[in-house]
Amino acid sequence: MQEVIIDTILDCLKIIPFLFIAFLIIEFFEHKLSHKTEKTIKKAGKFGPLIGSILGALPQCGFSVLATNLYITRIISLGTLIAIYLSTSDEMLPILIAEKAPINNILLLIAIKIVIGLVCGFIIDLIIRKENPQEHFEICQHDHCDCEHGIILPALKHTIKTLIFIFIITFILNTAFYYIGEANIKHIFDKTNFFTPFIAGLIGLIPNCGSSIILTELYIAKILPLSSALAGLLANSGVALLVLFKTNPNVKENIKIVGILYSISIITGLLLKIFGV
Repeated sequence: MQEVIIDTILDCLKIIPFLFIAFLIIEFFEHKLSHKTEKTIKKAGKFGPLIGSILGALPQCGFSVLATNLYITRIISLGTLIAIYLSTSDEMLPILIAEKAPINNILLLIAIKIVIGLVCGFIIDLIIRKENPQEHFEICQHDHCDCEHGIILPALKHTIKTLIFIFIITFILNTAFYYIGEANIKHIFDKTNFFTPFIAGLIGLIPNCGSSIILTELYIAKILPLSSALAGLLANSGVALLVLFKTNPNVKENIKIVGILYSISIITGLLLKIFGV
């Protein structure tokens, strides 16, 4: 067990500088883009799913939460909301950067999420028409990032918070490898396992940054195949679903949104699995 603890600490220490730099870059773009992004998505109109899927892929703090509030007040359509949910990466991007994942893999993940988001968003808007907008709108400041105080402190807070999750998840994985064996763990999430995308999708629906960290770490460790990793990451929209159920009184609508998000995610995962991805 001592060996497992030492390995976990060393694994985490190696990525601290890269993780901090990644969040520093993200905070920089957040400061530059946040207000422009909000204005752009409000004016998107029928092109909402296209613009939403692209903006959703950008590393911005709480963008899926912003989109949730814009949908609740009917400023954006359901298709645009789903497009943003599908393309949002939460903690995926900084972890991939910190773990020095190949740039081609990073771009592939982002590109697939954008394409799935915009295609499904447009299809949903063709089927379901947007309701009339309401007059009042307030942005839910859920993340409390202290973004108004510069970029260094928020980046440091994100780094510490994410590092704690990474340490816990890495410790669990290392312990599982030690006692159960890597081969047995990989067998659970094997490409041939039909239920793997369903399991990954359920993990992705957990409204917490820990879910995207789990999925990304499993993918980096080559335990989770790309098809299943995408099923989980497509379903993951950070804390947005938590805000949706807290803010929107229409519970049936909220359940419908979760059902649409989960269905798209697992169907994508299963299709990619068929093609051996």
